[in-house]
This record gives sequence, C-alpha cells and structure tokens, in this order.
Amino acid sequence: MTDAVHRSDTPLGPLHRSPDQVMRLARMGSAHPMRLSFLRVLLRRVAQEGWEFTRTHWQMDARGVGRAVYRAKGPQRSYSLVAFAHDLPDEARSDRVIATAWDATFTLFDGEPTPTDLDRLAANVPLQEAGRISAKELSLSRANRSVRLFNHVVDRLSKGQQPDMDQIDAVGYLMRTTAVYGSGKFGAADRALIADRAELSAPFQAEMLSVWLTRWFIMDLVNHLAAHKGGAQAAQLDPGIARRLGVGNSTGLGMAPFLVRHPTLINNWIFAREEALARVRALPGVTADQGVTLKNTLAAAQENAAHWQSDHPIQIAKLADLRQDLAAIETHLTQWPAGQMPWNALWLWGQDHLSIEGQEALLSIMLEPHGDLIDGLAECMNADEAKAFRINGAMPIADLRHILQTHYDWALKIDFNDPGQMARFWYVSEEKLEPRLGERFLEDGAELEQPLAIAHLARKLYDALAAWDDTAPVAALLLAHPQHRLMVRRAQAAPKYPFAEVRDNLIAHDMLPIDLMRCKLAFFGATRFDPRSDKWVRISLFSGMSYPFEITAGGAI
Repeated sequence: MTDAVHRSDTPLGPLHRSPDQVMRLARMGSAHPMRLSFLRVLLRRVAQEGWEFTRTHWQMDARGVGRAVYRAKGPQRSYSLVAFAHDLPDEARSDRVIATAWDATFTLFDGEPTPTDLDRLAANVPLQEAGRISAKELSLSRANRSVRLFNHVVDRLSKGQQPDMDQIDAVGYLMRTTAVYGSGKFGAADRALIADRAELSAPFQAEMLSVWLTRWFIMDLVNHLAAHKGGAQAAQLDPGIARRLGVGNSTGLGMAPFLVRHPTLINNWIFAREEALARVRALPGVTADQGVTLKNTLAAAQENAAHWQSDHPIQIAKLADLRQDLAAIETHLTQWPAGQMPWNALWLWGQDHLSIEGQEALLSIMLEPHGDLIDGLAECMNADEAKAFRINGAMPIADLRHILQTHYDWALKIDFNDPGQMARFWYVSEEKLEPRLGERFLEDGAELEQPLAIAHLARKLYDALAAWDDTAPVAALLLAHPQHRLMVRRAQAAPKYPFAEVRDNLIAHDMLPIDLMRCKLAFFGATRFDPRSDKWVRISLFSGMSYPFEITAGGAI
C-alpha cells in the first residue's frame, strides 16, 4: 500500500465514519476483534512466509517443574520462547499485580539461547519485576493456571478420557497471563531496537508471538502431567479440543492509559480500521465466495457469543444486545444482497437497526471476506511518534484557537465546574508504578495527577488563550505558561490525526475504564471479554486458532 493511502491527514471520505462517532467511550468499549487485529496479522505472516516451529528443549519433572524452549524460525531470524514451570501452592496463586510467584514464567529470546543464556534467564525470569533481563529478550511474562479446569483436563487425560466440553467452553483457557511486558521494561529490548524488522514492525508482534508460543507450552504441559499421572493409559489432548482453548489474560488499569499516551499510534490503528470499512462499503457487488465467508463468519460470531459468559451487569446487558443483534443480522442476510453498493446498504441497515455492540460486531464480520482488499492496511498501523512531537512555536495564537474550536469542540462543551465532571484523577502507584484511578473529592493524592484528562487540559488551554492577541506566537504563550506544552503539542497534531483523541471526559464520575481496555484488547485480537469490575477484565487470546506446529506455508488464518 502506498504512503499516500495511509497518511493520517488524508481527508476522510463520505464512507468514513467521523471521529465524533468512532472515538466515544461507549463505542470504543464495544469493539470486536477483526482481520486487522495484531494476532491475526502475526498468524498471516508466519503462514505466508512458511515459518518453522520446533520445541528444542524440554526438561520437566513429574510435577511439571522445569524449563522448555520453543523456536520460531522465520526467513531472516529466529525467536525462542523460554518457559519456566513452577510448583506453586494454591494459597500463593494470585492474578494481582502485587503477586510474587506464578505457575509459569516466560521470556521471548531474540535468537536461540545457549545453555549459559538459559541459566541466566532461570535466575531472573521467575522473579519477574524483581529480576532483570537483557536486550536479548523481547518480552517478559507470567501465567497462572485456571486451577479447576487445568486439573480436570489433566485428570481426564490421565484416565485415557477427553475433558468435558461444557467445562472447556465455560472457561476457555487452561492458563491466563497476568502480564506480558515488552518495550524496554525490566531490561528487555526497547521497541526502537526491533521496529525496523519486517516481522515485528506491526504493533505488539513480539508480545503476540510470545503468547502464541505460550499456548503451545500449556498444551504440552497438560499432556506431560497426564502421562506421568496415568502412565500407559493416558491420552493426549484431542487437537480439536485443544484448538478451542486460548490463553487467558487478566488485566487491570495499567492498560487503560495507553490509548491516551500514544495518540498518533492510536490514530493509525483506528484510521486503518475505518479505511478498511470504507473500502468494503464502496464495493459495487458481492461475489459468491464473499457471501459464503460472510455467513460463516457470522455463524462463528454467534457461536462465540453463545459461549461468552460474564457476571458483570454491564457486560450481561451488552451480551444480550449482541446475541439479539447477531440473530437480526442472520435474518437480514436472507434478503441480502440487493441493489447497488450492497455492502454499504448492509452497513447503513446496521446503523439503523442494531445496538452499538451489534454495529461493531457487524463491522468485524463485514471485513472478514476482504483480505485482498484490506490486509495491506496492517502495514500502516505502526507510528513514528517522534514526528508529531515537535511544537510549532511560530504558529499564531489565532490558529491554535481555531484548532481547539474545530477539533476539541467536544471538550469545550463540558462543564468542568460540575463536580461530577471532575470526580476522578489518574495517578501512578508508588508501590508498583502502575496507573491507578482516584476519587478526587474522597481521596488524597490529586496533586500527583497524571496528564490524562485531555478534555480538561484542552479547556484550560483554551481559557488561557483568551488573554493573548491573535497574532502572538505560540512560543510566547509557552514561555509564560509552560504547563500547556503537552496540550499544545496534541492540538497541533490534531488536524493530521483525526482519531488521536478519546472524545469523552476521562475524569468524569461515570467514566468506565474498561471501555478503554476493551478497545485496545480488541485490536490485540481478544475474545470472551469478561469484566470483573469496571477496572479489571479477563479475556482470551488465540481461541479457536491454529497452534504454531499446525501452520503451513500459505495456510488460511
């Protein structure tokens, strides 16, 4: 795809949705995984390039304690997941970030580790934050067993039986990660060191590869434990059942601020998805293959929705909407396609008849049959964030004021004199250096507030401009009021990056952090979104997808 197509300042066409519609929390919190999700990007690449996957090391005792190495060999480089399995007492198992021990710990090694590397990693990786890894490692992660299902699977296999499918589908994973760190954390390679590698240039490819190889390790581990427990009568996990299992993930507020701190990156994610939708809507007709794929994708979405469970009241209501909307889509497709631009007609019908949850599911379903048309957009989802960092100090105040009035009108309409619009504040916990959300009028610490309330910052900058002449340069304003530098930088970038800002108040009393988290997780490719509160969520990755050893060159993903 040419650069001209993916430039963020390309004017939005009539078939593009507007940022005012797309960048609202309620819609972002209804996002669904799609062809452009990062794990799908990874799987397509390794299939097309014919990567080879091998388990090169397995040193595991009868309790399932030991180490293993899984190699992913691409056309130019190899990467290795180094896994350590531990004997963790039930009382020590916790998904909280303050945990200090886990059932398994991992790192993604750049290349193939030597015995010396493995010994170094064995002394550090199990410690996670308390240890240190090097620039030879691209990620650091850990996982805990979903104890009841894990034990059930091992027990059944040890008796030569397959696990109960109701229990498999109720949980959906045997282990869940509680963190997958990358991009320089705890000594790992900085993103800049690997960003120019074709296989890692798309967002979060190292992290997705780590989780995908972790899924393989988990399957090997249950088979290993079952064999030791059952001896000759033990069975291996059926491949069809294994494919239904993903890798769980438990994540909290630490993920939420990412969308705010990386505006140009998020713009490119959203822009690519919206461009994909616009391209599909513009198609003049429907081929037979596209129609079959569309209906098969809808059926898969209905199956996923049927098994998707949650105890959270908000998600229960959204699931009801989703199931009802998917049924409505199925009924509508019996009369489709018809007329000119049938894909556009399908989308417009969805906007008129479906909930926000259903509309975003329809988007995902509509994109699926069009790989040749849209898959290239994945190459445009990374960002050189330094390009938007420099402030234009020569810009006249009048131009800056116009940008705020045009691109931040949504923020200027908010009444920040209303305590409900100032109810919360973002800060970083001293203990774990993780983002947290405080109650401004109930808790101490507001003086440590992080600059994440963009709507409020835009309002304060706009008010500050009232004292300045239209012809004065922005540099003069910032010389007198340097506290506005961050907001000036974001505002100057806004005309080029229409999807850079979340167009809601992130410190309002009714703001739901899980909306930010779900948007990011959908771009990862997560399924079975299950909030445990408005600040903590469980999901599954790679459910229903191939294992590394099943991938063949040119295989469909």
